[in-house]
Amino acid sequence: MVNVNVKNGTPVAGPHLCRNCTWGQFVTGYRETDLFVICTNSSPNRMVPFAVRECTEHQDRNRPDWEQMEKLAINLTSETQRKPTPGFRGAGFASVPVIVEDEDEHEDELEEVARS
Repeated sequence: MVNVNVKNGTPVAGPHLCRNCTWGQFVTGYRETDLFVICTNSSPNRMVPFAVRECTEHQDRNRPDWEQMEKLAINLTSETQRKPTPGFRGAGFASVPVIVEDEDEHEDELEEVARS
């Protein structure tokens, strides 16, 4: 008998996508077949009798929501003052000189070009 490998074929088995979803409610028994899954994203809530591979409304429950990310964020406004690190004062932070052209010189050049 020859084993045939098919790339990008239909998977036979895999983890239940609802287990990591915010909307999924799991009840697991002692046997492998003792599994009861309810999707709370639909109205009314419905039982899912099979292992879900893809879902359009999947929300990972291990991923932080917007409020949690705002609490964890570091505020980098210009109002905060940091102490300078000894030995690194001004190193690598050179200011670029700004060249300001006089308008009179620019107008004189345009007049010369127009005359010739």
